[in-house]
Amino acid sequence: MRQRKFTLEENEIPENWYNIVADMPNKPLPPLHPGTLEPIGPEALAPLFPMALIEQEVSMEKWISIPDEVRNIYGLWRPTPLYRAYGLEKALDTPAKIYYKYEGISPSGSHKPNTAVAQAYYNKKEGVKRITTETGAGQWGSALSFACQHFNIDCEVYMVKLSYNHKPYRKSMMNTWGAKVYASPTDLTEAGKKILAQDPNSPGSLGIAISEAVEAAMRDDQTKYALGSVLNHVKLHQTVIGQEAVKQMEKAGDMPDIVIAPFGGGSNFAGIAFPFLRLNFEEGKNIRCISSEPTSCPKLTRGVFKYDFGDTGGMTPLLPMYTLGHDFVPAPIHAGGLRYHGAGVIVSQLLKDKLIEAVAHDNLEVFDAGVLFAKAEGIIPAPEATHGIATVIAEANKCKEEGISRTILFNLCGHGNFDMKAYDDYFEGKIVKHELTQEQINASLAKLNTPEIP
Repeated sequence: MRQRKFTLEENEIPENWYNIVADMPNKPLPPLHPGTLEPIGPEALAPLFPMALIEQEVSMEKWISIPDEVRNIYGLWRPTPLYRAYGLEKALDTPAKIYYKYEGISPSGSHKPNTAVAQAYYNKKEGVKRITTETGAGQWGSALSFACQHFNIDCEVYMVKLSYNHKPYRKSMMNTWGAKVYASPTDLTEAGKKILAQDPNSPGSLGIAISEAVEAAMRDDQTKYALGSVLNHVKLHQTVIGQEAVKQMEKAGDMPDIVIAPFGGGSNFAGIAFPFLRLNFEEGKNIRCISSEPTSCPKLTRGVFKYDFGDTGGMTPLLPMYTLGHDFVPAPIHAGGLRYHGAGVIVSQLLKDKLIEAVAHDNLEVFDAGVLFAKAEGIIPAPEATHGIATVIAEANKCKEEGISRTILFNLCGHGNFDMKAYDDYFEGKIVKHELTQEQINASLAKLNTPEIP
C-alpha cells in the first residue's frame, strides 16, 4: 500500500522559531513614524505590544526559543500531518507529486493558533488583562479567542462586517471561548464612525477593523493589541509549519521543487515557505516559493512597493510593503482573510529581491479548484486555501504539458466547514470572476501620499 500520511511524534514539535531576517541578503527597511518620517524604535510599539513580542519583531537572531508552556499547548494539535495527494494527482492526470501540510486539525480549524497562543502567552507574562484584534474570515479571531481563554485574558474582536454576516458560526466559536465580537465598522470607535459616515453600508475591510482594534487598545493601559498576520513576529511563530514539513518530506524520501501557500498578509505563506527558503540560503537549493492571492486584491502582483499604513485609519507606523493603498476596500469575496490592502514587510522585501514569486487567481477559478480538491481528497478547504490549490493545479498542469515530474508542497491552511455559505453561492452560480481594472488600482494608489522607496 502506498504511504499517504507522514507524521511526527509530539517530541518532534520544533523547539525554536526560525527568523528568516537573519538569512536575508537585504534586510527589511525600518518602519517610519508617520509624523516625522524617521525610523522608529521599539519604544514606539510599546503601547500596543508586550516588550517580548517587540523584541522578536526587531530581532536579528536566527533561532528564537519556543517557551515550554507554548509548546505544551501546541501539543494539543501539533505536529500536524503531511499528506501525499494521490487523489488530486489522479484527477489531474499529472506526473507531478503533490503533498499538503494540513493545518485544519487545530482547535479553531486553521494555522492561526500557532501565533495566537504565543501572543497570548507573552501578553499574560506582562500582566495584560485584555487583548483587542481584528479578523477577516474569523479564523484569526477564533484562534485568539481560543488562546486568550487558556491564559484568562479578555478578548475583543472586530470582525469584518461582510464575514460577520456570512460566517455566523465563526462568531459562535469566538463567543464559546469567551470573546466579544463586533461587526466592523462599528459605532464604538472614532475610526468606525468615520467610515460609517462615509458609507453606512460599508462591508468593512481588514484595514478598517485594524484601525478599530488599535484605537480600542490605545484607550486603556491594561489592554494590548494583537495582529494575526503581516508583522515579523507573527510570521516567526508560524515557521513551526515549515520546520515540521521539512522533516516530514525527508521521511517521505522527497523534497519539494515548489512550495505554495495562499497570501493575505503573509503569515500563512511565511509559515510553510520560510523554512524551505532557509535551505535555499544555507544549502544552495533552488526551491520555488509561490504566494497565491485573489485578483480582486492583488497587492503582490499589481501593487506598488512603498511605505504605507497597515490600517485604513492611518494609526499604525508606516511600513515598507507592497500595497494597493490603505484606503482600498476589496470586493466582497468570500476569502475574507485575503482581503487586505498590503503585504508584510519581510515578504515584500523577499518579493522585491525576486527570492519568491506571486500569482493571482480569480474568484471563480479558486472555487473550481476547491471543489475539485474536496472531491479528490475529501477535505473541504477554506476559501483562502483554495487560492493555493488553484496555483497547485496550474503548476501540476504545467508538469503534464512539459512531461516533467516535479514535487509540489502546499499549505492547506484550514478547513471550510464554517464557510459553507461560500460553497452554496458557488453551486447556485453566484460566484463570478472579479478582477480589478488598472483604473481602479490607479485611483486607489493616487490617494497614497506616503514616502517613496528608492
